[in-house]
Amino acid sequence: MAAPLPLPETADPTFAELLALRPHLSLHAMDGLMMEEVPLARIAKEIGTPAWVYSAGALRHRARSLKAALAHAGLTATVHFAMKCNDNLAVLKVLGAEGLGADVVSGGELHIARAAGIPASAIVFSGVGKTLGELRQALAEDIFQINAESAEEIDMISAVAAEMGRTARVALRVNPDVDAKTHAKITTGKSENKFGVALSDAADIYARMAALPGIAPVGIATHIGSQITAGMSAYRAAYARLAELAKALRADGLPVERIDCGGGLGISYRDEPAPSPEALAGAIRASLGELDLPVMLEPGRWIAGPAGVLLASVVLQKQGAAHRFVVVDAAMNDLVRPSMYEAWHGIVPLSSVRATAPLAESEVVGPVCETGDTFARGRLLPSLQPGDAIAFLDAGAYGAVMSSTYNARPLAPEVLVDGTNFAVVRGRQPLDALLHGQNVPEWLTT
Repeated sequence: MAAPLPLPETADPTFAELLALRPHLSLHAMDGLMMEEVPLARIAKEIGTPAWVYSAGALRHRARSLKAALAHAGLTATVHFAMKCNDNLAVLKVLGAEGLGADVVSGGELHIARAAGIPASAIVFSGVGKTLGELRQALAEDIFQINAESAEEIDMISAVAAEMGRTARVALRVNPDVDAKTHAKITTGKSENKFGVALSDAADIYARMAALPGIAPVGIATHIGSQITAGMSAYRAAYARLAELAKALRADGLPVERIDCGGGLGISYRDEPAPSPEALAGAIRASLGELDLPVMLEPGRWIAGPAGVLLASVVLQKQGAAHRFVVVDAAMNDLVRPSMYEAWHGIVPLSSVRATAPLAESEVVGPVCETGDTFARGRLLPSLQPGDAIAFLDAGAYGAVMSSTYNARPLAPEVLVDGTNFAVVRGRQPLDALLHGQNVPEWLTT
């Protein structure tokens, strides 16, 4: 079982400080915690808890801010939302309407992107283990770009394309061997990581790719990690290496039409510094601008993370031998990040009365039978009674998509807020669905 989360070394931000950095959230004296113009307590009461809630306004604002930063830097750029962080149809509809495409890593994500109305001409397929079936699906849809991650995958793409009589637009993903200084489980640009081809091999592999049937080489790609908050130095180093590679490929007469810069821009969950989209755009411009090529970005967390919360209700407050435990009805099967990554999420009561009450250290835990089902240790919270509701902040990315039915706990519903409106955009999983697809062999029934 996972160890409990470590205690923070410095004081946590206050409720007011947390909300000040999240303009789509506010604390109303009467209605409590609001998302846009909807009281979250109303959603908790009508829909029940646990429940995911997303702000359409926050999604739009962040998508526009990123696009504006790229344009202001003078970059010709397209943005492809990394669906692995949130694949909800309604979320994709909002972002698609803002002109964002999709970055997918499975046939399932490709299917959802198309169902959400994302045009195939705006879809990039990434990932180290695309199957033959997924490659056929991508080619049948005629998507914008496939990011190949190995010489072996390039052979697969060529064979499938030739078999189907199609031409695949392929970018070669390069591993620049740059440490993004992020969590070890989400770094992707170091030489020991499974992603991409070694920089030293990239030119030869690209030349070989250009000679294969069924492939149109379109450029080079990289992605150095997720939740990058350590400044722009890693990005600059990675992009500088891509620039040198692009120049070498062009000198050899090989086509390079665009550069895929990946994603990974981090957000501030607690009080850590978070780089701005303007800083990222500046790093791209400084490192790649002289190539005069279009660039692509594949952000996920930066757009969707702050836009979502997970609502939960207090089951009971328990005084243990050493700690006060606040047991809530959400669990690690819903939000696994604290258990998997030791991640910190802000926790805010929905009630304005509770939010202004005296605070004491609390352990916030779920009902799953694992010690690892711990959301927070030593967190300053008011006394919370059964039925009181709380919100886990910044849960719009790597939240619902990573949830499971562990302990036979049904998947929580998802709700979209837009101004004064809200709607359930994925219903709560019924208990009978936990049995769907299961069968008892005949010999056990006789």
